[in-house]
Amino acid sequence: MFERLPLLDVTDAAITLAAALVSGQALPAQAAQDALHIAVACVHGMEYLLTWNCAHLANARLRGCIEHICRNAGYIPPIICTPEELEG
Repeated sequence: MFERLPLLDVTDAAITLAAALVSGQALPAQAAQDALHIAVACVHGMEYLLTWNCAHLANARLRGCIEHICRNAGYIPPIICTPEELEG
């Protein structure tokens, strides 16, 4: 099933957005890779970002700030949720 999924490139736009997510305090500096994960999905227009990382990604307390920074950068943020949330 996963073999059919496209790989998304880490673009300059994604790197810039990831830096904005950290500098805007949507995510802590130690979660820079998580910020890049969000940014890659965002700049490629993904509707959903599925994760089991509830510390920094699927975290309701961080969601508003993440979405605000993505929208201010001109992107529509993906819906970040766990696979179980998407199924239910």
